[in-house]
Amino acid sequence: MTITITAFERSPDGGRGLARDTRVRWALEEVSRPYEVRLVSFAAMKEPAHLALHPFGQIPTFEDDDVALFETGAIVFHIAERHAGLLPGDARTRARVLMWMFAALNTVEPPILDLVTTKVLESDKPWSKERLPLVEERVRVRLEQLSDRLGDAEWLDGAFSAGDLLMVSVLLRLKASGLLGEHPNLSAYVARGEGRPAYKRAFDAQLAVFTASQ
Repeated sequence: MTITITAFERSPDGGRGLARDTRVRWALEEVSRPYEVRLVSFAAMKEPAHLALHPFGQIPTFEDDDVALFETGAIVFHIAERHAGLLPGDARTRARVLMWMFAALNTVEPPILDLVTTKVLESDKPWSKERLPLVEERVRVRLEQLSDRLGDAEWLDGAFSAGDLLMVSVLLRLKASGLLGEHPNLSAYVARGEGRPAYKRAFDAQLAVFTASQ
């Protein structure tokens, strides 16, 4: 079985590991599965060949001998289901891990992405300065709730899982904002994720693509 994923030919995140292919790379590294990367340009992402894999013209996509997938959460779940290391065997704990995967992508990430959009894409709008505090407050509410739930635990529910992989990936977008630092336990949680050897390999692989494009 040959696994192939797609990634930006020139990542807009500057090689900081924020492009979503990093999440898939990390999952594959955690379960020790080799993979190939097909780099695509922004123009190629809108062409029929890529749209056949990802109808919304984004990255990453995932292909192996059995299936072709898009959407990071679905890809990470597929990897975790097929290879040991990211999902527990116990049915109840496994259900909670799935819960955290959905929470990361559906509850925690949306206000964070809204913050990024407000700061980067809407900063020149006349209403941006008024909107920014409102967006930041929505992020703060989510961080407060997550911080309370995590407490002094190492991971969200026992051992490191796909839920932690996605949650850490989501929270990484806040490192430059200063908001994450308001909760030392969340900062430490993200640092533990970044410190995992599998994450380091995934990060270095994504950074190498950006560096080569310079």
